[in-house]
Amino acid sequence: MLLVTGITGHTGRYFLQELIDHKYEGPIRCILRKTSDTSMLDQSGLDIEKVYGDLNDEEFINKSMIGIDDILHIYNIHHSPAIVKVAINNNVKRAILVHTTGVYSNFKHASQNYKDIEKKVSEMTSPAKCPTKITILRPTMIYGDLCDSNISKFIKMVDKMRIMPVINEGRSLIQPVNARDLGKAYYKVLTLPDQTAGKVYDLSGDKPLRMIEAFKMISANLNKKTLFISVPLKLGVFLAKVIKAITFGKIDYIERIQRMGEDRSYLHSKAETDFNYNPMTFEEGIKIEVDQYLSNQI
Repeated sequence: MLLVTGITGHTGRYFLQELIDHKYEGPIRCILRKTSDTSMLDQSGLDIEKVYGDLNDEEFINKSMIGIDDILHIYNIHHSPAIVKVAINNNVKRAILVHTTGVYSNFKHASQNYKDIEKKVSEMTSPAKCPTKITILRPTMIYGDLCDSNISKFIKMVDKMRIMPVINEGRSLIQPVNARDLGKAYYKVLTLPDQTAGKVYDLSGDKPLRMIEAFKMISANLNKKTLFISVPLKLGVFLAKVIKAITFGKIDYIERIQRMGEDRSYLHSKAETDFNYNPMTFEEGIKIEVDQYLSNQI
């Protein structure tokens, strides 16, 4: 039996669509929240068992793990150590963990927690007799629907602002990955245990591009004329600190501004070799998302 967390979320829904498209025949147990929209699950035609609970509750995780052979943990990287611990105790064969390329950030506040989590997972699964084989997937900046927390915000900003500030002329490299490509990647990894067990894969978009290029593509797809004004990183961070102070910490964009000054592009050659990972171009993906945005405005 396959156990999945986060199947009703952004990338989880595209993984579910892959299961549907490939007519997956095995039983699937999905961990859900009471507020989850399960309509897609209910209409999938798949052999799905729904269980409701809190991943902070180890007893609940343990009950959910009974009879499980494989795990795809999409929901939240912070629950990975608990998931792996219970998986080992229940002799689960394999766990696929969706983490993040945020682990590479130069800013300790942004990356150290992710590094600590992966270290815990490695320590638990390092003994040769460990029954659970781990695969870690690290997506870059995820986009593809208006519910993403990255590109959708940029689309709204470009649409509303005729003059838009960009950090350091928008020179930093990004490599956003479309949620549709992640759904396909999750499915491929699930179906290729021998090739992917025990490995770590960075899942990035087609190719790197400058942040200013991404903004200009968004502007062009919106049919807007946007003037982009360069803001030095230090000034951007200072203004973010001021906003944080006057809002008593309620609005904190400091780390987000800092990361806009660093390159966030990563090779996906290992995934390309092992399971034919072939993500769409940003030009294709951003057109889909902007079209969705414009349809919603109408």
